[in-house]
Amino acid sequence: MTPCTRKKMPLKTIHCCLLISSLQVMQFLSQAAWAVAGSESASFIVDGHVHTAGIGAGGSGCFVSKDLRDGYKFKWYLGAFGVTLEELKAEGDGLVIKRLSQQISQSETVDKAVVLAMDGVISPDKTLDKEKTQVYIPNEFIAAETAKYSNLAFGASVNPYRSDAVERLHKVKSNGAVLVKWIPAIMSIDPSDPELKEFYETMALLDLPLLTHVGQEKSFGHAEDQFGDPQRLKLALDSGVVVIAAHIATTGKNEGEDNYDRLIPLFSQYANLYTDISSLTQLNKLGYLSRALKDGQFTERMVYGSDWPLQFFPLVSPWYHVGRASIADLWRVSRLKNKWDKDVRLKQALGVPNSVFQRSAKIFGLSP
Repeated sequence: MTPCTRKKMPLKTIHCCLLISSLQVMQFLSQAAWAVAGSESASFIVDGHVHTAGIGAGGSGCFVSKDLRDGYKFKWYLGAFGVTLEELKAEGDGLVIKRLSQQISQSETVDKAVVLAMDGVISPDKTLDKEKTQVYIPNEFIAAETAKYSNLAFGASVNPYRSDAVERLHKVKSNGAVLVKWIPAIMSIDPSDPELKEFYETMALLDLPLLTHVGQEKSFGHAEDQFGDPQRLKLALDSGVVVIAAHIATTGKNEGEDNYDRLIPLFSQYANLYTDISSLTQLNKLGYLSRALKDGQFTERMVYGSDWPLQFFPLVSPWYHVGRASIADLWRVSRLKNKWDKDVRLKQALGVPNSVFQRSAKIFGLSP
């Protein structure tokens, strides 16, 4: 067949070939760029914001409120944890943590995760109010389960309104806790309450950082969002506690002002204030991370966290970030299977510097 009689390739086919070639080039360039980035990154990355849950199976002491368990979110969360209700009943709540450890061990980026306990609401008589508590995960359960795995660490939770709250701080510290976790809006904790002064002073003495949710809370059935006001953290900060304001106070308002804007001024006032970047790739928080990085005022105060298990579609997708990261990087992230690798790589693609991923281990005193 001569050139004059050769059939021309259809234009549609040419376009497809060009698209495939372009994607292959993008993959190559993206892999090369990440290889360079990886060579400069921290050799030890800790995820400081990882949740678990349980139904009390295996004598864990965990429970979920009836309202939350009967709601549509309960099945979503089980799926995100990678377990079924039948499996939990048969093998116990420790199965969630076992599978969490397995996933971390398969990650090419994250080496260790801080798994968080969750205390409940405390009644006027200073005891646990089971009727008002939506999720309860005992310190004893988390301490015992995380001790089984070298890639997990114990994150405690103590409601300061307990009658023995200070004694509990000493106990969790002796059991290896690397932080104390609060969600004030669902634990009915007012961080600005003067009654908490002794509790804060003990935290500072024991070198226990406070990881606390700030901003609006939407993951649970109901919340007292006024307790998520960043300005209420001043008492803890004045008491010398290292405070990590989770999620950069994204979403919600207090006193007519965005919580994010209420958090920013505190960084110049307190050297002991940090913020984590967990959940900031979620659909309801698009743009906050890019905004914070662009502001550049507190990048040196950011620490890495994922907010696992809230890493599932449609809550999170790399394609929500078109225009904030290159198509090549977003395509590469979309092909990753491991949830932690996807989280780290997406945040790197959005411009999070390597120092942020290194900082968690330093603050929590963790090493390989």
